[in-house]
Amino acid sequence: MITLYSYPPLCGAADNNGYGLKVFAVLRLAGVPFVHQHIFDASQAPRGQLPYIRDDGETIGDSDTIIAHLAARHGVTLDAALTERQRDTALMVARTLDDLYWVMSYSRWKDEAFWPAFRDLMMGEHPQLTAEAMEAARAFNAQRYHFQGIGRFAPDAAYARGLADLRVLANLVPDEGFVFGPTPTSVDAALYGFIANILSPPIETPLKRYIAGRENLVRHCRAIHAAVDGDAA
Repeated sequence: MITLYSYPPLCGAADNNGYGLKVFAVLRLAGVPFVHQHIFDASQAPRGQLPYIRDDGETIGDSDTIIAHLAARHGVTLDAALTERQRDTALMVARTLDDLYWVMSYSRWKDEAFWPAFRDLMMGEHPQLTAEAMEAARAFNAQRYHFQGIGRFAPDAAYARGLADLRVLANLVPDEGFVFGPTPTSVDAALYGFIANILSPPIETPLKRYIAGRENLVRHCRAIHAAVDGDAA
């Protein structure tokens, strides 16, 4: 049995991090049985990052590496019919989401306008979290943002970057169906991982306001959520 280790849920999303929710969605869409373990401490994870899985004694980290493992070991065929051009598009979407991740995270932990609401939301859903632990996590993230670069941006400049990412994604998502047709693939799971984590929390960041104004993004997010939600979410 596969065990998925990822961050805890938030506001109806099965993981409050886009990468963990992406893997969760792939497993659900593919119908692969798994146990979901929610954790905050990533110190035992490969490279100290969540999500990761344990599968028959093997530990695999990195969301894309996990998805490749699921295809090779468990016959997951979500992407089997994709053309080379579609696979290239999926890779570009993944890289765009990598950029969006930093802006989304910045809006939660760095921006003084939204940090108190995010802190209170997390502590409200997860009573084991303390204000001291949240402040420590915030200080840790501030270091990450500085070295990555997004932490040196003023909020308006940071959000301009994230909104540019969202415009590209919104132009890719169709008004009906999924990115590559009537059946979802891993790129749809990846989009869901991030869009749901921006849209679901009741925090009106510029990113959320943009998504809420794009009906195709909202529809896509709801469609994937309905497909993967279940009792475990």
